[in-house]
Amino acid sequence: MICRRSVKRDAMLDLLRSTDCHPSADWIFQQLRPLYPDLSLGTVYRNLNQLCEHGLIKRVGTVNGQERYDGDVSPHAHFVCSCCGSVRDLPPSPPTQGYVEECSKQFGFEATSYEVHVFGLCQACKKLKQ
Repeated sequence: MICRRSVKRDAMLDLLRSTDCHPSADWIFQQLRPLYPDLSLGTVYRNLNQLCEHGLIKRVGTVNGQERYDGDVSPHAHFVCSCCGSVRDLPPSPPTQGYVEECSKQFGFEATSYEVHVFGLCQACKKLKQ
C-alpha cells in the first residue's frame, strides 16, 4: 500500500473513480487546481504513478500524445476514437480470456493481465465524416 495518506492523492483517486472520461494528468490538474492552489503538475504525475504502481488506477495508454488514466480497475475493454481521442469503457469480453489462455499454452508464457483496445471513429466523428 502507499506509505502514507495524502489529501491530494485521495482527491485524485476520488476524481478518477467519479469520471468515465479517462483523463490525462493535465485534465486532473485543471480540475483540482481550484481546490488545491499549491498543486503542481509534477505532483499530479508522481501521485498518478504511485496509484498505478499500487493497482488503484490503471493507464489506458497514450491518446493524442497524452497518457490517459482509468479509475476503474475491473476487467473491461476500451474504445478509443482515432479522430477526437475520446475513450469509452466497453464491457469485458469473455472470449478474450480463453484466447489469452490458449496463447499462454501455445507459447509457454504465464499471462498476469491483458488489455483490449478497440480503435475507430466514435458516433460524433463518424457523423462528421459522412
